[in-house]
Amino acid sequence: MGLIDFIKGAGEKLFGKDDDAATAAAEVAAGAAAKANAEKRKVESLERYVGRLGLGIENLGIAVNGDLVTVSGTAPSQEIREKTVLALGNTAGTARVDDRITVEVAEPEAEFYTVVRGDSLSKIAKEYYGNPMKYPVIFEANKPMLSDPDKIYPGQVLRIPPQD
Repeated sequence: MGLIDFIKGAGEKLFGKDDDAATAAAEVAAGAAAKANAEKRKVESLERYVGRLGLGIENLGIAVNGDLVTVSGTAPSQEIREKTVLALGNTAGTARVDDRITVEVAEPEAEFYTVVRGDSLSKIAKEYYGNPMKYPVIFEANKPMLSDPDKIYPGQVLRIPPQD
C-alpha cells in the first residue's frame, strides 16, 4: 500500500499532554536523546493500542519519526492489514503511515475515505454503494476502531470495502 496520508490533528488521543509536550520540546530542542525517548513512548502507546484492538499482526514492528509512523509485520488478510494502518493513522499526531505489512492471502484492496463535516455512514454508503442502507458494511469493515455507527468524526479515515 505504501505511504498513506492522514490528518495529524484528528484521531484517537493515545498520548497525554506530557507526551505531546515532550515530543514538541524534543523537536524544537533537537536533542537526540529527548526525541528518541518521546518517540519510544509513542511507539509503546501505538503497540498497546494495536494490541488492544486484537488485529493479529505477526511480528508487528512500529517505528516513529516525527509525525510519520512506519509499520511492518505479517497480516493474515488484506482487511487486517488495512485496519492496522487505519488504526495507526487515525491517532492524533500521526500525519502519514508507511505501510510495510505483508499479507498471507492476497485480496482486493479497499478504498479509503476521509470523513468530512456532515457525513454519516449511510451518506457514505449511498455514495459508494448506491444504497444508504448498506452502512453496516462500512461499519463492520471498520470494527474494532468504530464502536458505534453514529460516532465518526471529520478527518477520520475509513475503510470502504469493494462492493460484492
